[in-house]
Amino acid sequence: DCTRVSSKLKYVPARSDPLWNRRGSGSVLPDIHDGDGSSSSGHQSLKSTAKWASSLENLLEDPEGVKRFREFLKKEFSEENVLFWLACEDFKKTEDKKQMQEKAKKIYMTFLSNKASSQVNVEGQSRLTEKILEEPHPLMFQKLQDQIFNLMKYDSYSRFLKSDLFLKHRRTEEEEEDPPDAQTAAKRASRIYNT
Repeated sequence: DCTRVSSKLKYVPARSDPLWNRRGSGSVLPDIHDGDGSSSSGHQSLKSTAKWASSLENLLEDPEGVKRFREFLKKEFSEENVLFWLACEDFKKTEDKKQMQEKAKKIYMTFLSNKASSQVNVEGQSRLTEKILEEPHPLMFQKLQDQIFNLMKYDSYSRFLKSDLFLKHRRTEEEEEDPPDAQTAAKRASRIYNT
């Protein structure tokens, strides 16, 4: 269930994101921060790739995983899918009606309208009109978000797991965990006594 996935994430605009200039200050595209509100550091626990490989849900819960997945989708010219999904997650947490109207309009104009700059390909987008944006509710994009989630899950996510970007990151993790020139005491002893 993709709605459960993001309960640990908060989306907070930050200028430190390399995409800030592309998005601008009023952007619909959020940054991902850990649930405690602190920005995630570049250091992550080892074997995060194993967690990412276990499910798309786990990948989307990890800010570093989202960053890597976005890099991959950008190369495939489909980054708008994960950006739409993230924007919908952020939208569902909005409580203020005026903010909800503004965010709904931004999501619609950025991802769903015929003139959208990052249009996603979902069934039913033609049924969403600007009139529905006047009375927004937290789950108004849910069906479309679910379609995009499934598209990512059954299409781009499996390719991501086979991509050079993912495999290189996994190799880096493995090397950090067990550097090739680091030897355990047992290996050194074995070489000494077997010569």
